[in-house]
Amino acid sequence: MTIYNIFPLTVYKTKIEINENDKNKLIKLIQEMKNNSENSSYKNRSSSWTGDTQGFENLHNDINFKKLYEEINKKIIEYLDIFNIDHNQVDIYIQRSWATISSGKESINRHRHMQSHLSFAYYLKKYKEDSKIIFYDEHKHNEFVPDIFGSSSLTKKGIIKKINIHNSDHVIFDVEENDIVIFPSKAMHGTQQNIENHERISISADITILAKDAKLLEHLTPPIKNWKKIN
Repeated sequence: MTIYNIFPLTVYKTKIEINENDKNKLIKLIQEMKNNSENSSYKNRSSSWTGDTQGFENLHNDINFKKLYEEINKKIIEYLDIFNIDHNQVDIYIQRSWATISSGKESINRHRHMQSHLSFAYYLKKYKEDSKIIFYDEHKHNEFVPDIFGSSSLTKKGIIKKINIHNSDHVIFDVEENDIVIFPSKAMHGTQQNIENHERISISADITILAKDAKLLEHLTPPIKNWKKIN
């Protein structure tokens, strides 16, 4: 017997090591951002602090984060290489980037980043016990009976004897401090609920990919230099 798992979601994980002095400096800067939040009413008690909603969505343009983003840029190229994308023929833009802080049982609800192509999460500070990222299967190719794999009652009664890669509607992705995870922005994801976090700090970004030269291309967004703004 042979089992084929086809049409995978490709999530790339690797490490970016930075020295402790630089790391502590970045952690302190992010903590200061949280203290200077510009939209505090947006955050509720159970949600993580997210810098993109608080006026701090351009970390990629902050000189203090320059070294880190130089390493991140290399990892983005490596991700494109997995798909045999010729990165010399495309322009890759980080359109926005922000930090998140999760303390106590704060979490990030499931969501997508529909305004971009790729996203990443880099774990600047994370204890082993802190919550992990979850990817959700929205397509459910194997779900031959509606909700058969997402039903807690079926699992509790033992109709689903064991959760595995073939019948799960989500995957909990194990990540550690210094890990970076890169994935398609449209992939539904979030963090574990009801997990006691020490103070998990991650850095995320949204990435857009454009054609350098759109001549003879039907797909890929053409270069910005060819756009015309409507006043």
